[in-house]
Amino acid sequence: MTHAPHLPGAPLVRREARDKVTGAAHYAADIALPGRLYAWPVPATVASGRVVAVRAVDALAVPGVRTVLTHDNAPKLEEPDDPILAVLQNDRVPHHGWPIALVIADSPEAARTGAGELLVAYEREPHDVTLTDDHPGLRTPEQANGGHPAVRERGDTDRALAAADVQTDATYRMDALHNHPMEPHTATAEWRDGRLTVHDSSQGSTAVRDSLARAFGLDPDRITVVSEHVGGGFGSKGTTRPQAVLAAMAARHTGRPVTLAFPRDQLAEVVGHRAPTVQRVRLGADLDGTLTAVCHEVVTQTSRVKEFVEQAAVPARVMYASPHSRTTHRVTALDVPSPSWMRAPGEAPGMYALESAMDELASALGLDPVELRLRNIPETEPDSGRPFSSHGLAACLREGAARFGWHDRDPRPAARQEGRWLLGTGVASATYPVLVSRSTARAHAAADGTFRIEVNATDIGTGARTVLAQIAADALGADPEAVHVTIGSSDLPTAPLAGGSSGTASWGWAVHRAAAALADRIAAHPGPPPAEGITTTADTEEETAAASPYARHAFGAHFAETAVDAVTGEVRVRRLLGVYAVGRVLNERTARSQFTGGMIMGIGMALTEGCGLDPAFGDFTAKDLASYHVPVSADTAEIRAHWIEEDDRHLNPMGSKGIGEIGIVGTAAAVGNAVRHATGARLRELPLTPDRLLPYLL
Repeated sequence: MTHAPHLPGAPLVRREARDKVTGAAHYAADIALPGRLYAWPVPATVASGRVVAVRAVDALAVPGVRTVLTHDNAPKLEEPDDPILAVLQNDRVPHHGWPIALVIADSPEAARTGAGELLVAYEREPHDVTLTDDHPGLRTPEQANGGHPAVRERGDTDRALAAADVQTDATYRMDALHNHPMEPHTATAEWRDGRLTVHDSSQGSTAVRDSLARAFGLDPDRITVVSEHVGGGFGSKGTTRPQAVLAAMAARHTGRPVTLAFPRDQLAEVVGHRAPTVQRVRLGADLDGTLTAVCHEVVTQTSRVKEFVEQAAVPARVMYASPHSRTTHRVTALDVPSPSWMRAPGEAPGMYALESAMDELASALGLDPVELRLRNIPETEPDSGRPFSSHGLAACLREGAARFGWHDRDPRPAARQEGRWLLGTGVASATYPVLVSRSTARAHAAADGTFRIEVNATDIGTGARTVLAQIAADALGADPEAVHVTIGSSDLPTAPLAGGSSGTASWGWAVHRAAAALADRIAAHPGPPPAEGITTTADTEEETAAASPYARHAFGAHFAETAVDAVTGEVRVRRLLGVYAVGRVLNERTARSQFTGGMIMGIGMALTEGCGLDPAFGDFTAKDLASYHVPVSADTAEIRAHWIEEDDRHLNPMGSKGIGEIGIVGTAAAVGNAVRHATGARLRELPLTPDRLLPYLL
């Protein structure tokens, strides 16, 4: 497909690519302010209790160490908007890894050495860090993450299950998962003339500014937060994290600029993670494969600091038609770090369980798994009854099956083998909601014929600058090279964070409106723009606040071929194909990168990533990239992403849906279903590591 250079969809190279590969792009830790100091956080080594004493004399004796902050001498904060930001405010230890001190020095090495010399005495209390599906503390919350009701029921699910011709009943388990972006959570803070400036590794600097304003009792106009380049986040940088608060506290205490970068082995306990889940899925169907009942029940955990309930049962309210449905969430508060967003929260773990259960139902029926899904696509959104703005799942499944060669496979499990390798194929559907938030933007036409777009978007590696330039150029009828985009500072027009696959839709809507208004102003102006140029602004508050009569979702289909070593239990993904229905794709190059990145992350979810909590000490067992295994190039063979043409007029001026997260949603289930097809063994706990597979192969 070819495009004019200014049209959305054209595969333009991202604008900041050269800066990133040459080191010219400056991240939060790269801001070398005069007189800068470095801070090293000290984590709690108990899972519950209080700090009795901190002996800092040996730490202060380390050359270069300036001071040590604890709850006794750290600046006092107002009540923050997020309890995880109330650091160094009292002696309580709510979980292992909670920051209990901060060593500040002339160099990172001195700060780290000083932290190692700090002696901390605790008063320990009993702790509980183990999630079970019958935990006595389990309760039903009012809401799950995203404001979703914790419980939804239609019809009489129990009676429908009992009366179904075919029933399946299985429980699926997942350990905690961690975001682990390449750039750790880092902030550089400076106070000057009563103003605070923070360079923060964040997915949304406006939100960080507002959090800091509340915590430090400042007017937001006295704070600037800059997130110009961000090395990944995957949700862990979606809300304000302790590094911004701690760096600002240290800078206020010392009167010097301070940089704080959380060490990799501390990230798991302070910046959120995907909570472990226990998910029971029961399906009932007629003999022809028509679903009559869906029951998806989720058990998960949260911390004692704040409540976060992974909304894993919510996708079952959208995905398939059935007259009877029950979806529930129960949660227990444990002495664990606070869970939070991780790429496709809710959909990623929930669709793993649902799509694995659909595969089990297909086996019980003797029905092709693709055909089973096609027979149960709803005409309207099951939970709300609203019509879909568009629904491309059937097209994704059919095109994916054709591209993958699905119908050529032998459906019998454990029927294909090449030497010691057992071969299998699997399929899974995917969905993700279309989300959009209010954004503002400013567009300016200069006298020299160039344009400037200003919006506080954040580029977390997605190519936001490039796509926003294309959106503006399209509205202006201009060449993208003439459009300059400025993002990444809270001093710019307010915009929402990069998260929930909503960034481009939210920012782009405001940019399109501002640019279209600018085009009208230019057309009405006689001759070229005046010396001072022409400026327009846009605010999408009214449009984004209006309730839509349509259910708006992206859909996709994942196909996987796996090879399982019959001797070692090793699993290799030979082929992975994703086909998506995401409205109008705004840049083919960056979109494909997003899709494949999500699919690779899904491979990790299926095969390598998992992290339990040590019941004795309350800490995560895999704290770094040596023990927490993310996929590498050798784990990813042939990965292809395609999309169907989808004209959805009920979204935004660009006709686009989010693409950052749907790539991971169905991948783990497709891989797991392929492993079952290869081996004949159905494993229901991720990741599918060799030690779990071997007992079924010997």
